[in-house]
Amino acid sequence: MKIEQLKRIFDFLEEKGEHRTPVKWKLINNIPLTEEDLNIKGDLDLSDSKITSLPKGLKVGGTLNLSQTKITSIPEDLNVKGNLNLERTKITSLPEGLKVGGNLYLTFCDNISSLPEVLIVRGNLYLSYSNITSLPEGLKVGGYLNLSYTNMTSLSKGLEVGGDLNLFYSKITSLPEGLKVGGNLHIDNTPLKKYTNKELRGMIKSGFIKGKIYRRA
Repeated sequence: MKIEQLKRIFDFLEEKGEHRTPVKWKLINNIPLTEEDLNIKGDLDLSDSKITSLPKGLKVGGTLNLSQTKITSIPEDLNVKGNLNLERTKITSLPEGLKVGGNLYLTFCDNISSLPEVLIVRGNLYLSYSNITSLPEGLKVGGYLNLSYTNMTSLSKGLEVGGDLNLFYSKITSLPEGLKVGGNLHIDNTPLKKYTNKELRGMIKSGFIKGKIYRRA
């Protein structure tokens, strides 16, 4: 059935008060959204769709899944209270001041090399297999930070990780002074393996690693 025919059917059902046009269908087919449409209370799954952009003013109360789409950017005022999944997308940058209430997934993102100076991730941050080469100074991640299989060679000053910090198979050569890790530190197959645990903890001085340091071969 053609888009025009479906739109007429949805419009007819809305007029009768029997059914609202699905927001996902509107977004995928470039149908303008109403103010009510922009405020999504639950999850919005757009993965594997043909979507290339999002409207300004979009608020998602749950998870926003954009994985495996050709989207290259997201609006500056995007509000996501749950997870934001951008895995395997064409994303090239994130807006300054982005806040993600849950996890942020940038795994297998080849076109993005840096993060905004102001970024808030209350859950986990997944950057493995991405082309991210640096982190913003003072980055705070509420949960787990995964930097495995990246080309990153150093960590930023003031980095704070609430959970585990996973560096395995990365090229990190040292730990910054003041690093704070609320969980464990994983340095499997990294240049950091040559240092003893005492030397690693000595690098961060005023910082801390609350958990253990894992260095499996």
